[in-house]
Amino acid sequence: MQKLKLYGFNNLTKTLSFNIYDICYANTAKDRQSYIEYIDEYYNSERLTRILRDVAQDIGAHVLNIAEQDYDPQGASVTMLIAEEEFPHKKSVVGHLDKSHLTVHTYPESHPQNGVCTFRVDIDVSTCGEISPLKTLDMLIGSFDSDIITMDYRVRGFTRTEEGQKIFMDHDIMSIQDFISEKILKRYKTYDVNLYEERVFHTSMMLKEYDLDNYLFNLDADGLNEKTKKRIERNLEREMKEIFYGRNFE
Repeated sequence: MQKLKLYGFNNLTKTLSFNIYDICYANTAKDRQSYIEYIDEYYNSERLTRILRDVAQDIGAHVLNIAEQDYDPQGASVTMLIAEEEFPHKKSVVGHLDKSHLTVHTYPESHPQNGVCTFRVDIDVSTCGEISPLKTLDMLIGSFDSDIITMDYRVRGFTRTEEGQKIFMDHDIMSIQDFISEKILKRYKTYDVNLYEERVFHTSMMLKEYDLDNYLFNLDADGLNEKTKKRIERNLEREMKEIFYGRNFE
């Protein structure tokens, strides 16, 4: 794509909101609490910071500032300011930092009765200028156990050519899925809602196949009878479908 000749700074804001859900089954209340504690420790603020640094490197951004926090009783968050230039010195570049950031928040929780535990990660990548958050999707999906993924991408504002003509979109996109590898897409059921004229794009993804052993916390599938396995599988599948479709099933 030919580089646009702009009047001033490219101030289009490109925001990717990325949600990942990891589903698990824990048999007892004690196991469910242990799972939450395990997740809370495994995805602490230090690990999340490393993931966001990889995101920043992937999109070609420079990290300017990091704020990280672990919460009691559980959860963590990291906020990172980024810029296109390593040493910002122009007023226009400094001014755009409020819109150039990476954030991540975690939310581990469990169902009160049926043993299903859900770990949610919210990641927001917001950039101005030429750098785009879309190129980091494969890396983000691979950084977590991604059973359900929901993504929203929006381009806001406008920039101008040297002749003064407004430009509301500076890159080609018809679907977020265009920026995810075919190898990853084959593993998921997907659907899109795209409002191209509004510059709003949405994609949801749900894992097609899974091995029950990978979803049991402190349990071995070989030690369970078939009736118990079926019950657990039904609960896991119901949780996934409810998240994927955004509604409760009776």
